[in-house]
Amino acid sequence: MNTPDLNWSDLTFSYTPTDYNVRCTFKDGKWGDIEVTDSPYLQMHMSAVCLHYGQESFEGLKAFRGKDGKIRIFRMDENAKRFIRSAERMLMAPMPVDLFCEMVKKVVKLNERFVPPYGTGASLYIRPLEIGITPKVGVSSASEFMVIMFVTPVGPYFKTGFKPMKVCITRDYDRVAPKGTGSIKVGGNYGASLLAGEKAHDLGYSNILYLDPKEKKYIDECGAANFFGIKDNTYVTPSSESILPSITNMSLQEIAKDLGLKVEKRNIPLEEVDTFEEAGACGTAAVISPIAEIDDLDTGKSYIFTKNNEAGPISTKLYETIRAIQYGEAPDEHNWCVIVD
Repeated sequence: MNTPDLNWSDLTFSYTPTDYNVRCTFKDGKWGDIEVTDSPYLQMHMSAVCLHYGQESFEGLKAFRGKDGKIRIFRMDENAKRFIRSAERMLMAPMPVDLFCEMVKKVVKLNERFVPPYGTGASLYIRPLEIGITPKVGVSSASEFMVIMFVTPVGPYFKTGFKPMKVCITRDYDRVAPKGTGSIKVGGNYGASLLAGEKAHDLGYSNILYLDPKEKKYIDECGAANFFGIKDNTYVTPSSESILPSITNMSLQEIAKDLGLKVEKRNIPLEEVDTFEEAGACGTAAVISPIAEIDDLDTGKSYIFTKNNEAGPISTKLYETIRAIQYGEAPDEHNWCVIVD
């Protein structure tokens, strides 16, 4: 197998071309065959519904080359289920779990040479995307849809890797609207966050910690990631109908229980943040990003979680445990990983 000439340990979280992507089209009420192409481009009508009315959704998951040389895909069945929920909310054809998983395994196998070597800290990022492709001008759902899956090798999402970051709170922006699309994975949620994120970066912060869109009293999400706090041997994470259910967060909650922690999923009032011993953001891209400090730009109050710029012991243990499972260094007792033959 011809290995690409890449400096695996220096990869950033950005797009690197690979060999193939796979596609499947829903037409006349049914899904067609999986198609393989080496073209990174799509050909569609200029009035396709996805281009004008945002009828699309996407997912993000990873494959890892383990200590034993085998390739493991982490929890793709949960991504398949979330992909269905997003499609149903966006009035698109839901792709069956089996077909989704077949496409994921196929695109990973086709691009096997791009799965980074064990020990580099890099992984293969997998991006499924569903779009409405019917040409329309009026606001209504498409009747034809396409799912595309491509992969790219990636390094850490944040340049600092597993190092505490500073985030800020501002009430000038909402992440999503109440009863909107915050609980599903659609591009509009992320596009709407770009301005707020850019302003946070200009002020020297890695991300924005949003408050709930209704009352501005409770913790919502940290940029595009779920938030968690640690206190009194308890893993606490927000519960809200506007928060995207993170598969990483779901997994960390199970690991926390395995480690003997209590888990609470509930509203977190902003003032409670002062009681946390550790805090972090979690998601597929970064796994865990420990939080060193939260600055409330409106009140001037700061919440400090570390004095030595090192992640807390529980966040570190959670991070090390989930990574050990993904890389085959620890037993996969929950059967989260699928090995690609």
